[in-house]
Amino acid sequence: MARAIHDSIAVFIDAANVWEAQKAKGRVFDYQKLQKYLQNRFKPKLVRIFFYTAYPAKGTRTYSLEGKHKFYTYLKKGLGFIVRKKELKRIAIHGENGDSFEEKGNMDVEITIDAMHHRDSYSTAVFFTGDSDFLALVRYLRNGGKKTYVFSSKNNISRELKTGGDGYTDILTIEDDIWGRQLLHRQK
Repeated sequence: MARAIHDSIAVFIDAANVWEAQKAKGRVFDYQKLQKYLQNRFKPKLVRIFFYTAYPAKGTRTYSLEGKHKFYTYLKKGLGFIVRKKELKRIAIHGENGDSFEEKGNMDVEITIDAMHHRDSYSTAVFFTGDSDFLALVRYLRNGGKKTYVFSSKNNISRELKTGGDGYTDILTIEDDIWGRQLLHRQK
């Protein structure tokens, strides 16, 4: 593997986690503005941003998913993000009130694999997640000499992860303009 580039950062965005922050704020991220914010805050020579998301299977929604896939293409081709996506897993639930489905799209393993696989190419790891499962990864990277920062919202961060890295930022309190359009709720 290549040697770590001094003052380089790798950003790992857990879309499900930041979605909770966006709902709390009532606005969606403007990822181009977020990219600029990270450049200004950390002043790295190189930034690589990984974006992780799960999406509904075709035919499981009454609305079109085309916009979601166009957004992923914009992140990848327009902003240079590395986009990792997978279809939501549908799990049948058999209960006393009948049968239903639960959807799961956890991307924790994919985030961990990328953070470990690319660790020799960055000096700072920035995680947009609040999941306490990442505490072991954050500690491992810190013990290996990496700076680690966690971004999440106060309503969606584990206590352990909040204090486990070199710094924590509540996304909802960022003064810089990182927000885009107002979040609109889909009509049912």
